[in-house]
Amino acid sequence: MAHSHDDEVEYLKRTGDVSLDIEADVTDTVADILSRVRADGDEALRDLTRKFDDVDREALRVSDEEVEAAHEALTDDQREAVDATIANVREFHEEQREHIEGFEREFKPGVRLGQRVVPIESAGVYVPGGRHPLVAAPAMSIVPARVAGVERVVACAPPQREGSIQPAQLYAMDRAGADEIYCVGGAQAIGAMAYGTESVPAVDTVAGPGNVFVTEAKRQVYGHVGIDFLAGPTEVLILADDTADPELVATDLLAQAEHDPRSRPILVSTDRDLAEAAMAAVDDQFSRIDTEEVARESWADNGEVVLAPDVETAVRVANDYAIEHLQVMTEDPRSLMDDLYNYGSLFLGPHSPVVFGDKAVGTNHSLPTLEVARYSGGIWVGTYLKTLTHQELTAEGAATIAPHAARICELEGTHAHQLSAEARLGDGNGDSDARDE
Repeated sequence: MAHSHDDEVEYLKRTGDVSLDIEADVTDTVADILSRVRADGDEALRDLTRKFDDVDREALRVSDEEVEAAHEALTDDQREAVDATIANVREFHEEQREHIEGFEREFKPGVRLGQRVVPIESAGVYVPGGRHPLVAAPAMSIVPARVAGVERVVACAPPQREGSIQPAQLYAMDRAGADEIYCVGGAQAIGAMAYGTESVPAVDTVAGPGNVFVTEAKRQVYGHVGIDFLAGPTEVLILADDTADPELVATDLLAQAEHDPRSRPILVSTDRDLAEAAMAAVDDQFSRIDTEEVARESWADNGEVVLAPDVETAVRVANDYAIEHLQVMTEDPRSLMDDLYNYGSLFLGPHSPVVFGDKAVGTNHSLPTLEVARYSGGIWVGTYLKTLTHQELTAEGAATIAPHAARICELEGTHAHQLSAEARLGDGNGDSDARDE
């Protein structure tokens, strides 16, 4: 990927271009899936589940018995860990909600304007399965919807080979507050929530991460429903100086590399010795992780190491990447905070690894990737809120606005609009010579 500061830095390791562009065969496959779901409803969902998941399931909605079995499948310690994550996520997003307010005031005599912040009525959340069914994912998409005040939250997740949702995920979906849970995955789940079927109710917006088929399905249903954002594979950029521990840097790079062969682990350092030591540590640590094969492929194909001459340049490079997870491991991380502005979530210091944000600390892990952070953040409580404006004018207030509105309409040639404005000239009762000018 070409960056605006390439002439200022040295690449010790570099990879090719990455983008959110999706291959034509995926686009066509998803279009076919969505068309089938829209036309055939539950029948299409069952057929596609057999085809893609090798699971034959008559009832798409998860039963109370399945939820109870998921509860019982976990140990007390496992349930406590999930519950603690949900509590932390709820506390953080409740604080977010407290800082989103409506208002109303009189801007000039007789002209009152304002806004209300209200929840959408229904939301659909997707919880990905795949290589590693993410147990924290339900908290990240369901809890903000509940905190926002969404009336109905529908959740979908793909079946595992035994025919139901992975127990820890299902437990988390229930505890996070999903009203209805459906055992449906992939693009067909997005289509079901967007268009509705006999079993799955249509919703107003769809959120949550997924594979390329899920991402493309969200793109194709956008407009019929709202979506959170489009995202690709996970990525991390560690900004480090000579005070960083290269072993810890390597550990944190590999923590993201293990997600997917297309994950992007990136190091930007102001110190050559640190950068080279971290690269050596990555090579040394591969054999210590169970996910070595995936992590090796991710590092080989997508890993980058950038050497910057100073911290100011390193910060500019970090902003240029507009990365999902930005981890700062420098002598004084907080001093760089105001200059860093393109990222999904920021992790300051050696004690704030990305894994905490991904799994337990309370901030949201559904974040923008592939430079989407240039213009968007991740899932937050506002994902499920609408900002609605209103106005109320007295006759006096209308008389002050009407001349300007009428003139604008005259310039545009919108004559009916002009007459509507002119009807409020003068005393507000429609009596004014100005309409005859």
